[in-house]
Amino acid sequence: MARIAGVDVPREKHVQISLTYIFGVGRTTARRVLQKTQVSPTKKVSDLTDDEVNRIREVVERELTVEGDLRRQVRQNIQRLVDIGCYRGMRHRRNLPVRGQRTKTNARTRRGPRKTVGVKKKTTAKK
Repeated sequence: MARIAGVDVPREKHVQISLTYIFGVGRTTARRVLQKTQVSPTKKVSDLTDDEVNRIREVVERELTVEGDLRRQVRQNIQRLVDIGCYRGMRHRRNLPVRGQRTKTNARTRRGPRKTVGVKKKTTAKK
């Protein structure tokens, strides 16, 4: 496996797809990186030479914010919203959808499993 930005990218896949295993690199960014390094996107990772892998690694490390740095940056942005107490920050704090989705129905992924409230068993009246 080739190791780029601290991630082992799969050897049996095309380079363009393998680069998307790095957090912060999607298909478009992967295509742009390969264009700068002049590597064919359809080439398999196992067929890359050491020179090509090094060129890709250099471009990713020099020009992109990926993996730990990007995760930290995202976490800090969310924490800033929570700290200033804005609407989006409050939604993050309460684990509710942030981008205006409805919550009366749906939103189960964000809110978790249903918590049934106020269900009582009916008792029969004695004669």
